Amino acid sequence: MTASRNCHFLLVSQRSGDGPTLGSHVCQVPPFYAAAPPAKGSEKGAVIRGTRSGSPLKQQEQGHAQAAPWSPLSLHPCHDPFRHPPGTQTPAPTMGSKERFHWQSHNVKQSGVDDMVLLPQITEDAIVGNLHKRFMDDYIFTYIGSVLISVNPFKQMPYFTDREIDLYQGAAQYENPPHIYALTDNMYRNMLIDCENQCVIISGESGAGKTVAAKYIMGYISKVSGGGKKVQHVKDIILQSNPLLEAFGNAKTVRNNNSSRFGKYFEIQFSRGGEPDGGKISNFLLEKSRVVMQNENERNFHIYYQLLEGASQEQRQNLGLMTPDYYYYLNQADTYKVDGTDDRSDFSETLSAMQVIGIPPNVQQLVLQLVAGILHLGNISFCEDGNYARVESADLLAFPAYLLGIDSGRLQEKLTSRKMDSRWGGRSESIDVTLNVEQAAYTRDALAKGLYSRLFDFLVEAINRAMQKPQEEYSIGVLDIYGFEIFQKNGFEQFCINFVNEKLQQIFIELTLKAEQEEYVQEGIRWTPIQYFNNKIVCDLIENKLNPPGIMSVLDDVCATMHATGGGADQTLLQKLQAAVGAHEHFNSWSAGFVIHHYAGKVSYDVSGFCERNRDVLFSDLIELMQTSEQAFLRMLFPEKLDVEKKGRPSTAGSKIKKQANDLVSTLKRCTPHYIRCIKPNETKRPRDWEENRVKHQVEYLGLKENIRVRRAGFAYRRQFAKFLQRYAILTPETWPHWRGDERQGVQHLLRAVNMEPDQYQMGSTKVFVKNPESLFLLEEMRERKFDGFARTIQKAWRRHVAVRKYEEMREEASNILLNKKERRRNSINRNFVGDYLGLEERPELRQFLGKRERVDFADSVNKYDRRFKAIKRDLILTPKCVYVIGREKVKKGPEKGQVREVLKKKLEVQALRGVSLSTRQDDFFILQEDAADSFLESVFKTEFVSLLCKRFEEAVRRPLPLTFSDTLQFRVKKEGWGGGGTRSVTFSRGSGDVAMLKASGRTLSVGVGDGLPKSSKPTRKGMAQGKPRRSAQAPTRAAPRPPRGLDHNGVPPSARGGPLPLEFTSRQGSQKPPQGPPSSALGASRRPRARPPSEHNTEFLNVPDQGMAGMQRKRSIGQRPVPGVGRPKPQPRTHGPRCRALYQYVGQDVDELSFNVNEVIEILMEDSSGWWKGRLHGQEGLFPGNYVEKI
Repeated sequence: MTASRNCHFLLVSQRSGDGPTLGSHVCQVPPFYAAAPPAKGSEKGAVIRGTRSGSPLKQQEQGHAQAAPWSPLSLHPCHDPFRHPPGTQTPAPTMGSKERFHWQSHNVKQSGVDDMVLLPQITEDAIVGNLHKRFMDDYIFTYIGSVLISVNPFKQMPYFTDREIDLYQGAAQYENPPHIYALTDNMYRNMLIDCENQCVIISGESGAGKTVAAKYIMGYISKVSGGGKKVQHVKDIILQSNPLLEAFGNAKTVRNNNSSRFGKYFEIQFSRGGEPDGGKISNFLLEKSRVVMQNENERNFHIYYQLLEGASQEQRQNLGLMTPDYYYYLNQADTYKVDGTDDRSDFSETLSAMQVIGIPPNVQQLVLQLVAGILHLGNISFCEDGNYARVESADLLAFPAYLLGIDSGRLQEKLTSRKMDSRWGGRSESIDVTLNVEQAAYTRDALAKGLYSRLFDFLVEAINRAMQKPQEEYSIGVLDIYGFEIFQKNGFEQFCINFVNEKLQQIFIELTLKAEQEEYVQEGIRWTPIQYFNNKIVCDLIENKLNPPGIMSVLDDVCATMHATGGGADQTLLQKLQAAVGAHEHFNSWSAGFVIHHYAGKVSYDVSGFCERNRDVLFSDLIELMQTSEQAFLRMLFPEKLDVEKKGRPSTAGSKIKKQANDLVSTLKRCTPHYIRCIKPNETKRPRDWEENRVKHQVEYLGLKENIRVRRAGFAYRRQFAKFLQRYAILTPETWPHWRGDERQGVQHLLRAVNMEPDQYQMGSTKVFVKNPESLFLLEEMRERKFDGFARTIQKAWRRHVAVRKYEEMREEASNILLNKKERRRNSINRNFVGDYLGLEERPELRQFLGKRERVDFADSVNKYDRRFKAIKRDLILTPKCVYVIGREKVKKGPEKGQVREVLKKKLEVQALRGVSLSTRQDDFFILQEDAADSFLESVFKTEFVSLLCKRFEEAVRRPLPLTFSDTLQFRVKKEGWGGGGTRSVTFSRGSGDVAMLKASGRTLSVGVGDGLPKSSKPTRKGMAQGKPRRSAQAPTRAAPRPPRGLDHNGVPPSARGGPLPLEFTSRQGSQKPPQGPPSSALGASRRPRARPPSEHNTEFLNVPDQGMAGMQRKRSIGQRPVPGVGRPKPQPRTHGPRCRALYQYVGQDVDELSFNVNEVIEILMEDSSGWWKGRLHGQEGLFPGNYVEKI
């Protein structure tokens, strides 16, 4: 049985690594051990595996409880693939996969520091230098406490495989190198532990790798969370939503070949068991203007190029598809290909994603038809006819009208004219106004943008419907939004994007710098304030409503009174901005626009088009036109009711963005936030290119230096007293299950009980603050060991239950093999099967002959009879594939001369057996028939061996193993020299007694043995599913074991074959030891419970010298006081009943059996005809075999 971390999680409901939160972040607790199930039947397998000698707990156990708290400065670099750049060979591991990545591994290259809190100097240059060094060594992740810094490598890295997922699952942050999987695992585990929603805010400029980071987060969660058909369906949707939304929402820009041109907040919803069973996507800020216009060296959205490259011949014909340069909406920037992008392959992935999400094939075709229709719509051009616009060629109207399911004449009408509603004297009147060329082109583009925007919303809604669940429980939110953007020409879209990034930076400042320091002050913690730039002043400049009004408020006012042309409104906007915020220290203006001093630097915005894009109006004429489409799908995208009178000012794009941004901030603040700060190392988008000034600029505006200073001077973990007590109450008897006193005193008691140094924590007014996470790991390791002990108790009981059921089935199967064919022994028919009677887990001298991971079905010491019928001791081992016979020989030469060593005498593949021969008597002999020479063996566990052999043989060759039952057997012997080969005969006859009597004569061996149980006998012992054998009123059904043969009364038998096993073996077997005690109530109804070993009085992990322990000591001393007074009569001398002396050593095999050594005297309490007697020795009562003793 192999160790399984998941198995431990199921048993305990707490995995290694279930750690509490660190401040507003998460501290993951390391799996100091894996609760591996012991070897089959082995209690010794239950020792804690992998406990580190360097851990705080181990130091205390070794007498170093007063040592200084463990520090991350003492950590060695981790042994992992990150530390071996591609092309180098990773050192071979010496133990399991965990040890391979052990944080104490030596001889491993170190690159900078993993956690920049440990930098000797805290300067921007030191931060940039550390990032540069790690980047050049292919280590793209670095920590600042629990904040993850990610540098875009612009290439595929080798450490995102299933191997790394296994490595980081349940591990502590410090235990492995920095990785996005570690942060994701923190979120997932703490969501389950604290029952709190989590979120991760991924920030950085465009091209820094935010979208890829989000995909790795979702991929990791999909791998480590639970299963099931429905859960897997949700996982598939989560993963497949990425390629679909990227196709319709991403595009090539100057700074990023796969830039997200929309923002999304993806909530993955979980059940209470941690299985993803739902989800929700909130999208915002789709860059609709890209549909109709792109800057130089940029592309439209990916889906257009995917469709043109990947469409089938039939689709090309039906949709009228041409090359990209044919379409006006694609040829403006003259950029059609992207290095490293396969549009044809991506198109297939997009179609597959739509299928997984549940979009029917006919709707998929309508989606593609709409995409093609937008392309053809853009090719409609206009010319002047007088002062009005006219479509240059009526032929250009036919195909877009066909694809959109509308009349071409009505399309022409709505593109060249507009219905204006005028009100006069309480009456309204509609007037058709003919448009000029500029206005007609604007109308065409507005329709194209409206169609694409609504199509995108439909796809997002389709994903949400596929993941919808009735009620939300827990969730992990992943925010993937545009990065901060600075282009040569920055318009309204860049203004909105940078505003949202400004809001996200404010969250980071609020929660990691401002709120943390304010909390220290509120809680009365000793603290030196750290200065930082708070960008709230910039957010107020943009979004303030009054005193003074912000830029967005001024923009909305201008749009509300906008009657002039777009250019005139834009100039009005610029003038009003100069009047309202011109004196603001973070605002400047120039002739064509204005400048905002963002946290990431100054950005110049061109006001041209600001007002039109902010109005974001789709004229009612166009909505009415699309509602006349023949396609229900298109009509569904335009659900507006045009006959309803609208009241109030129409909402603008800016007001929508502001509301979405504030709603997003509120959502994020309701979760426990985590942060990934992405850094773009260059503008060339090439691997290993490093632009020092660019990186330093990002380090400065991301505030990494201030973040390090706060993290270094602050406290890694804080918790309310009640929650701290709830989590760690189990560590002391005074706090478990409930602390009755003041919560503050309870926390102090816990911290003193674990010997935490006073300088490692401070007590606030409502919370406890712990400085280093390593100090917390001490508490977590102790807590995990407590739960581990409970888990082992459950495991032991469950294994015993399963083993009893399994062995009863095996015993029944074995009995059926011999049923009506062979007599059975009384003392073995009801015996449980154990399998490994040699204890191979602790016998490396025997395991060396087996395969590295070869499982052992049976192992026992047997007698092998040679050609002269001389018995030789051999070890017989059965595995699923082979039978091994192992002997011993003296070394004749070399430094080990004269020593005895193990020798492999025979290795036989199971399928090579020709059959097995047995007699019909109750003897223990059997013959393994082979091709060359047979093996004549004797084993008291022959039934168990033969049954397992039959099972393995049938698995290997798909037919039953031939079994022969006869009282005259023959076996072939190996030919040696000039003779000695041929066959030998074994005849079986009726004898007296259960012990076989052997007589050799020439080539024949005669075996005489008494009658056993009838051949029709079957196991009768039941009721072993409980922890102990049940007592019944029936007489014993099992004979006592026979004493070993060939030993005098002073000898110790090598193995009591019919009875108990050696002490070493029974201690290994644990819950699977053979319960061989007789179930008889006739031997006495009342039994004294077995004395508990002294070690069991000290199973409490912590021994706190408290009042409860003192009270226990007092009770113990009271029980030992002499009786007061004098003159009490002396007790009468005890009269001895019948007694007996032990002839052989006997080790009790069950809880009701008595153990004794040779020559010990036992008081006989009761004798039974079954051969099992009841006696008393050293104050303990129990059962023992009567044929192991003699009366005195």
